[in-house]
Amino acid sequence: MYNLEKDMKKFYYNEVVLPKSEINNLREKKKINIDRLKDGLKEYNEENGTDYKIAETIEQGSVAMSTVIQNDKNDYDIDIAIVFDSSNIGDMGSIAIKNIIVNALKRKCTNFKSEPEAKTNCVRIEYVDNYHIDFAIYRRTKNVYDNSYTYEHAGSEWRARDPRAINNWFKEEISTNDEKLRQAIRLCKTFCKSRHTWKMPGGLIQTVLCDEKIQNYSRIDEMFYYTICAIRDRLRYNKEVYNPTDSSQSLLLVQEDVDKLNNLYNRLNSYISQLDILFSSGCTEKQAKEAWCNFFNHDFWNTNINESMRSISEYSYGKDLNEYDDTEEYIGNIYPVQPTTCIVKIDCKVVDKDEKSMYLSEMNKNRQKVSIGCTLDFFIKNTNIQKPYKILWKVKNNGILAKKNNCIRGQIFKAKDENINHETSNFAGDHYVECYVIKNEICIAKDHIDVPII
Repeated sequence: MYNLEKDMKKFYYNEVVLPKSEINNLREKKKINIDRLKDGLKEYNEENGTDYKIAETIEQGSVAMSTVIQNDKNDYDIDIAIVFDSSNIGDMGSIAIKNIIVNALKRKCTNFKSEPEAKTNCVRIEYVDNYHIDFAIYRRTKNVYDNSYTYEHAGSEWRARDPRAINNWFKEEISTNDEKLRQAIRLCKTFCKSRHTWKMPGGLIQTVLCDEKIQNYSRIDEMFYYTICAIRDRLRYNKEVYNPTDSSQSLLLVQEDVDKLNNLYNRLNSYISQLDILFSSGCTEKQAKEAWCNFFNHDFWNTNINESMRSISEYSYGKDLNEYDDTEEYIGNIYPVQPTTCIVKIDCKVVDKDEKSMYLSEMNKNRQKVSIGCTLDFFIKNTNIQKPYKILWKVKNNGILAKKNNCIRGQIFKAKDENINHETSNFAGDHYVECYVIKNEICIAKDHIDVPII
């Protein structure tokens, strides 16, 4: 297969991946609208003598999974689970609670493209600048035997559903398939959005298919090609897609979903065949790029565009990306975070190349920075929590070198040693480490320590 790995990486990081600044913008919109919802609920409560309170908010969808892509129409969706305690809303029906959410949002939200609307599975807000927010409504009930929670989703009626199930499933799949899974998903989404008239399956269906058929090739162009071939072949014989966390639940809920999946198969079948030139012994770079241009319908691959204009465009738009993967995870998307009186305090034993040791808390107090090449042993210094519990860690690298080395990290993980996380200081930057204590599937305590490396 003609090797265009370097070009495919440029395309992926510059034209497909949504820049971190835009992701942060979406998350800021999420926060603003959650605050608006809370303010609207407060006003509703004052008028109606009620006391409805949001217990949790959970980021869902492509933003939570870091698979969102660029969109030339800026038509981005933000999926948020809004959770109430069952003790707070009682036996209220699923439709009734959604109508209250609509009422609360109308009080505080402006600049609508269309007003908040209660749909079957969510409450949707669409704004004039084309982004929209889907609030999926849940209620949770505490289990008396272990203080964990069970969840129900407000659809046409209340149905058992864990709002974190998809996030946690995807976290496990990424740990198995690494970043090539996100690459395949984002590139597949880019193909599906490449023509404005196309009606193609939603992001979750594409994600499930890519996960099911991801191919293990080191080159990104080969990996994507053989993955979409495997998806096409799978759809030829089986056009059913199930929820990966509940194999009894089809993701094809209405006939339109079936039609969109058929569209995906037919268009993959047609456009993959037009990539055959990549396997010709006489294939030129121009022919290879033209083949991918036809597939993605994107000017990045257009060989007729002036190369100097292309390089200026890539430099100005993609300069801040430096080809790094957004791998950061957030504890609230994985476990409920419940404020308690429980505490956990962490510290780190820093040992330099001369075997001299000191504690990071003291270094931070004295504004000393960690040198390159030190060993770092993060440990729990103090906690008032009784076992059993689970300890999770997060190491987040920041700065130019973290991006250049494609090592921002940020994944939430369990250390090999139960209470100690072993690290090394590899490159400069203002990094940090967080620790989470999980008991009865709830995060009941966490701590943070800065790790400035010079």
